Amino acid sequence: RAILGSLERFIGILIEQHAGTFPVWLSPIQMVVLNIADRHAEYATNVSRELEKQGFRAKIDLRNEKIGFKIREHSMQRIPYLIIIGDKELEDQAITVRSQKGEDLGGLAINDFTQRLRQEIADKK
Repeated sequence: RAILGSLERFIGILIEQHAGTFPVWLSPIQMVVLNIADRHAEYATNVSRELEKQGFRAKIDLRNEKIGFKIREHSMQRIPYLIIIGDKELEDQAITVRSQKGEDLGGLAINDFTQRLRQEIADKK
């Protein structure tokens, strides 16, 4: 009973300290891959699998909803990174990344993004 109380207090302190916005290394879901249209679903799935294979905690949202709705929903959940897949990304075999801080990192190769993410996790930013 005492151990559970200590754990609850610790988690409460973490949530309070970070205002619910956990850094990427602590966040249970580090990124969500979003497709703009159904035709992007296959590439979005491949991107998500690649990120998971590299050890990142990624989810995918293939629902048939407007992209603005998906972005807002996942931003409200305070997901550190949103990866958006559309026609341009499909054509370039790249990803567009948007951070929780509101930064639009633009189009990146998957390897460039994972390298940046590994550095951020190592630095505990």
